[in-house]
Formats: sequence, structure tokens, C-alpha cells
Amino acid sequence: MEGFHEILKRIIIEYILFGYSVSKEFPKDELYALTSQCRRSLTSILLNYVEGYARKKKKVMLNFYEISYGSLQESITTFYLACQLKYISKEDYLKLFNKKEKIAKMLWTTINNLEKEVS
Repeated sequence: MEGFHEILKRIIIEYILFGYSVSKEFPKDELYALTSQCRRSLTSILLNYVEGYARKKKKVMLNFYEISYGSLQESITTFYLACQLKYISKEDYLKLFNKKEKIAKMLWTTINNLEKEVS
């Protein structure tokens, strides 16, 4: 049976993979701009979450989780811009947004629980 950490990690990976697939639709002239920024923010979600999870000190762990949450918000903003620029469909944006919301709720719960432990 999957625990909370494994479920969250799996959902983040699904979000990243779909995000990478969708970002392939961006124009070639965005390769070093919006496409790059989007993909960096996507990978940052998972990398910071995993690094935080691996830390022993709760305050350090919390810092990485907050960075992960910020990267999540950054990534969906890049997709919002891409949708407004007509690089991606509204349907794909909404799929990404819904997946982002699941991750955000789980990550925010983790952050809030850790803040209570640290305080």
C-alpha cells in the first residue's frame, strides 16, 4: 500500500510528465524562454520535495517543501501564459490545473503540519 509520500511523489511525476508533453507544443522560438522556464519549474517541484523529504532537520525540510510549493505555482503560471498565448489548449491547461490542485493540497498540508512541529 502506498503511503502519503509515495502518492504525492507519484502525482508530482505524473504532472511533470504531462507538463513536458504539453510544453512540446510551445513554438520553437520559446525554447530558451517559456519552454525552458516551464520545464525547470516542473522538475524543481519534485527535486525540492525529495530533497526536503531526505533532510533530518525539520526547518530545513520545511524550506525545501516551501520551495517545491513555489515551483508548483510557477509552473502552472507558465502554462496559464501558454494558454493565453494559444500555445496550448484550454483543455490541457485545465488538466494541468486540476493535477496542480491535488499536489498543492497535499503539499500545503505537509507544510502546515511541519510548521506546527517546528513552532
